Amino acid sequence: MSGLLELAGFVAESPFAAIPDAVVAKARRHLLDTLGAALAGADSAQAQRCLAALVGSEPAGRVGVWGSAQRLSARSAALVNGVAAHALELDDAGGCDHSGAVVVPALLAAVDLCAVPPTGEELLTAMVLGYDVARRVLEACGGYSPHNAVGWHSTGTCGVFGAAAGCARLLGLDRLQVANALGLAASLSGGLWSFIHDGADSKKLHAGRPAEAGLLAALLAREGMSGPLQVFEDRWGGFLRTYAGAAAVPQALTAELGCVWKLARCSIKPYAACRGTHSAIDAVGDLLDGLGADGRQVERIQVRASEFLLGMCAGTDTTTLAAAQMSLPYALAVRCLRGSAGLDSYEAPVRSAAQVQGFLARITMVLEPTLAPLDEPIVEVLLQDGRAASRQVKFALGGPLNPLSDAALVAKFRALAGRTLPIAQVEELLALCLGLDASIEAPALLRQLCRAP
Repeated sequence: MSGLLELAGFVAESPFAAIPDAVVAKARRHLLDTLGAALAGADSAQAQRCLAALVGSEPAGRVGVWGSAQRLSARSAALVNGVAAHALELDDAGGCDHSGAVVVPALLAAVDLCAVPPTGEELLTAMVLGYDVARRVLEACGGYSPHNAVGWHSTGTCGVFGAAAGCARLLGLDRLQVANALGLAASLSGGLWSFIHDGADSKKLHAGRPAEAGLLAALLAREGMSGPLQVFEDRWGGFLRTYAGAAAVPQALTAELGCVWKLARCSIKPYAACRGTHSAIDAVGDLLDGLGADGRQVERIQVRASEFLLGMCAGTDTTTLAAAQMSLPYALAVRCLRGSAGLDSYEAPVRSAAQVQGFLARITMVLEPTLAPLDEPIVEVLLQDGRAASRQVKFALGGPLNPLSDAALVAKFRALAGRTLPIAQVEELLALCLGLDASIEAPALLRQLCRAP
């Protein structure tokens, strides 16, 4: 049996009971976290631009745009809600990269297209399977570092498979239909890292577009359209040969299928910045605490990093939100000056403040050749009184080995969702997500995600 058909059978036929309780509980947390990030991002410039483009080009639909009273077609809602979920860099990481911002908007857009309203249990099953497939495709491409190093942004290129798989499961597709959906998704894959050079908005599209495309692939497969069933085979035109080349590890598509659940490796972000900055933020906090110092007492910070991290996060451009969120020096500057790398520290007046800009000159990033591409950096702090210390945080806060507490997760959700929804809806949504099971129908979530007309 081909890897694609084995993967498709896994998606179509895995029972909810096969998913470990700990993975189900983690899925509820990631659902809550993704919805919080999306609700906060609903008013972002990027989400509003997408909404304006679509409202002006299509009739009103029936699927809600989260945090608003607007309604669009299912596909367009998946696009806008996906962009919103990724807009503020507060969505989860460690799957296809940003799996939640792709899979969750696609699934919730598909809810109204199901013959029978799915239960919370069915939604969670589709979500877990979507995360699993998205990550497996990335691992089959050789993993995050080689795939992204050649210029592909894995959220867009691999996330579309997760959205297609999750939607196919939610829509009740059989094994062959799921395989066709995944084959079709391969031709809808895309996303380039070129945004890194000027902070372009396209990065945010890399969540919304695969959410929309994955839903489309599943709907086309449901109607009988075929996708290439040898799409992962090592031949001309195959996805892995085209997108991964010599780095491809095709056996990763199905290795330990149903035994190792990829959602378990995903992280929830405590900071409004690229996940590559988080370990260094934690390290600076630990060092200042250990030295009994305030960030304003810092004379100099040196970050010894891998070549991969240097290429991705060493920039100091803060003119756009996207550029600042990719900047490790900026994250450390606001952590020292403001005590936080939260969303408020990325607002335009803070990014352009003379004090912040001046502090950036105190931070240098240098190559540490002993570090592997995805190794966390080593941070060295020198204080104005001459004291110095260094620290490497190997497991950043929010990761599976250093998870956010339940209290911190709930606080994050309330703060983000409360930006666009009334408190009563925020609390109802919180209770629904954390209590999601077979007794709750998925449409109940949809009703709480939108504002009244």
